[in-house]
Amino acid sequence: MNITSTAKKVAAFLPLLVFVFLPLCTSAQLRINFGKDSPLRKLQIAELQIANLYVDSIDEHKLVDDAIRGMLEKLDPHSVYTTAKQTKSFNEPLEGSFDGIGVQFNLVQDTLLVIQPVPNGPSERVGILAGDRIVAVNDTAIAGVKMSREEIMRRLRGPRGTKVELQVVRRGINDKLRFTVKRAKIPLKTIDASYIIRPHVGYIRISSFGANTYKEFMTCVDSLRAKGMRNLILDLQENGGGFLQSAVQVANEFLQKGDLVVYMQGRRVGRQEYLADGKGKLQTGKVLVLVNEYTASAAEIVTGALQDQDRGMVVGRRTFGKGLVQRPVPFEDGSMIRLTIAHYYTPSGRCIQKPYEKGDLRDYAEDIEKRFKHGELYSADSIHFVDSLKFSTLRKHRTVYGGGGVMPDYFVPLDTTLYPPTYRQLAAKSIIINANLHYVDVHRNELRQKYPTFEAFKQNFTVPQELIDEVMAKGDKEKIKPKDDKELERTLQVLKLQMKALIARDLWDMSEYFEIMNEMNPVVKRALEVLH
Repeated sequence: MNITSTAKKVAAFLPLLVFVFLPLCTSAQLRINFGKDSPLRKLQIAELQIANLYVDSIDEHKLVDDAIRGMLEKLDPHSVYTTAKQTKSFNEPLEGSFDGIGVQFNLVQDTLLVIQPVPNGPSERVGILAGDRIVAVNDTAIAGVKMSREEIMRRLRGPRGTKVELQVVRRGINDKLRFTVKRAKIPLKTIDASYIIRPHVGYIRISSFGANTYKEFMTCVDSLRAKGMRNLILDLQENGGGFLQSAVQVANEFLQKGDLVVYMQGRRVGRQEYLADGKGKLQTGKVLVLVNEYTASAAEIVTGALQDQDRGMVVGRRTFGKGLVQRPVPFEDGSMIRLTIAHYYTPSGRCIQKPYEKGDLRDYAEDIEKRFKHGELYSADSIHFVDSLKFSTLRKHRTVYGGGGVMPDYFVPLDTTLYPPTYRQLAAKSIIINANLHYVDVHRNELRQKYPTFEAFKQNFTVPQELIDEVMAKGDKEKIKPKDDKELERTLQVLKLQMKALIARDLWDMSEYFEIMNEMNPVVKRALEVLH
């Protein structure tokens, strides 16, 4: 991953927050003062004068939006304002559902290709199949017209109970098929994968902490325990956070009664503690938590709780360092302020919020880029903590540090050779994903018949050489070539594994994808070594 793409990833990553819901302040609590020296009166007068006297016409709503943003930008990096549209988009993954037709899709040559219909969802119920191409929505063409993904999603989504007319092209059928789909509530999963990775060892990967994460997590736990799970690898890599309550519920499953999970405290928010109730199903057995530089907020709460209570060992790289708690402040028009109201602290008393300068969002966003430059992601020796940030775990009294993320017990350096430059360029040009989608589209029925179960596929399927040759030939046309035989060998190795994982994803789901890809994931491999 290059530094530019890293910076962009961090910028997109910043809005992932710890959400805590507390009662909104009343007018009396806010101490609203409109006296002559009041800042509020000054702000009101400024808005009125601009609206009435400014030389050009203005949009008052935008003026107020910009004023709110200006105030928040001078605070911490996580206090933000979002419009009604942005708020809706932000909340959907956390709320665990949205209203739509229920298909996983990808765009192939300006055409919407259905990867999988959501099981028992509205599209599956009317007969839409994996591999179908949706070419028109309510008689408006969406194929071959270079319509953006966002615009297509806008047309497919809508209030539950409303109907949408779809025209579908299906392989082997000459005429277009017409379906009337009644939109419904579509669940959004926050758990990417759950399976037995080794005998008696379960693996669960949580992508974020939404409203339904705990319920999803316990379903996975029950299933894995029925398959003989005794120990667990909890993968929180790239988990950007979410709801505080969901994180506390998950951590609770590992801890003994009365164990502190996390506490929060702010200028106007007194200390609030979250304690384990002792009813968790995972209080025995080994636990390894996997993290990296994009593990943040609610995911750091779980990580810090298990590390501080000596309930689990942490494997990977130092986490993001997001220890600020936001409260949503909604407005009547659907817009919202997400305002930082407190810090959260791990059981040992660590505040793991990394340092920041108020109003300097750019420097904060470039923190991980600096970690690249300073060599921290490649060597644990590059990380230096001051003694004033030294804390001890609560049972074994091991030394841990605050002041910027959770430092793992077992450091795993970033392997820059894992994805060689040729592979990264093939992926960036969408050559790999497009070749995969075309292959599955043509061979879906054949693959289903030959490999009726994922286990059969995992053990016996080999990516055809002609598919690899096709990818490399398209790369050659784009002037993407390995510099030497060594890079070519590494490219082919990861390409074959990636293609097999993508095919498994399209035939089954994301869990099967990770089950294949994890066999070359350095952090997962290190966790298995530690376990055994």
